[in-house]
Amino acid sequence: MNKRLIVPVIALLAFLPLWGQSQLPSDSLLRREAARMLMVGFRGDKIDDNSDAARYVRDLHVGGIVLFDIDLTSGSRKIGTRNVTSKKQLTLLTTQLQNYADEPLIIAADQEGGMVCRLKTQYGYQPTVNALHLGNVDNRDTTLYYAMRLAKEVAESGVNLNLAPVLDIHRDDSPHIGHFKRCFSSDVDVITRHAGWMIDAHYKYGVMCAVKHFPGHGSALGDSHEGMVDVTSTWQPHELVPFTNLINKNKVDVVMTAHIYNRRLDNDYPATLSHKIITELLREQMDYDGVVMTDDMYMEGILSQYSVPEAFALAINAGADILLVGNNIDTGFEADRPFKLVNIIVDLVKTGKVPYERVHESSERILHLKNKLKR
Repeated sequence: MNKRLIVPVIALLAFLPLWGQSQLPSDSLLRREAARMLMVGFRGDKIDDNSDAARYVRDLHVGGIVLFDIDLTSGSRKIGTRNVTSKKQLTLLTTQLQNYADEPLIIAADQEGGMVCRLKTQYGYQPTVNALHLGNVDNRDTTLYYAMRLAKEVAESGVNLNLAPVLDIHRDDSPHIGHFKRCFSSDVDVITRHAGWMIDAHYKYGVMCAVKHFPGHGSALGDSHEGMVDVTSTWQPHELVPFTNLINKNKVDVVMTAHIYNRRLDNDYPATLSHKIITELLREQMDYDGVVMTDDMYMEGILSQYSVPEAFALAINAGADILLVGNNIDTGFEADRPFKLVNIIVDLVKTGKVPYERVHESSERILHLKNKLKR
């Protein structure tokens, strides 16, 4: 070796660790991108400058808010105890939330129709029908009639992401999905048609949709709210078909994952935490490059097996973009939880457990989705 190169090379090697560390952004930018990955819930049907919702949106800069009409953490479990009491009230609430944000805020709700319906007739909204009814009728005009009516009221209330439609296959013996008639059909072509019409109706009113629950929750014989569910023996590959069809038709903006073990796809991790399922299957094989969001990260299907930092590291490394924390299940409400979760994500990056590039990639995808939203 040329002796004149030895000292410069040694000097360069000495600075390599510092150079690597310098690739991390400023703390403020890292925290901003980490917070953008969070979609969180809050208590209350009205907000002011001192409320939790204001702190989450104005101070922490979370990427999204998820709304519920029933508070499941207070013991009462009565309608009108969370974020929705009337259409007028909700419209004011979502307007205030957007005013606290310095970029378009994703405001989401589960308005599938039927049993899963946050905007109920008790609050002044029009009646909805369940997906199975629409699939059984199997008429385009009927589905569009109900879909347009639903989407219009969602949009008028300031919700810009509907956590619907369900692309799972129907089984009568599925306790959390089929039992509540949340699926259009057991026929994947029927599911594809009706879900496509539902999405078209939402697009007409400027509302995005999150299709769920990837890679198929309809064959589950357990409830992931209560613990980990294994669908290995019941799941069939054709459950991917509605997702594939709608991705190919460019009708999918957000995919929600399921907290289910499917050892036919990944022998080690549930779908929400699986690189094989989210990145290798959904992104690479099915050619999907939109936003992936998790089901609630505090459901027992996750927390019964993993600590919160472990689960967040696995989900982010698997390819999830939006981490849903509704703060509205049996694991309880905690006012400062979103702030603690941002600290966890930042710590995961700084300790090398999650590459910064993975957080930045998700942040960019979320910003792209926000640019589509009407504010």
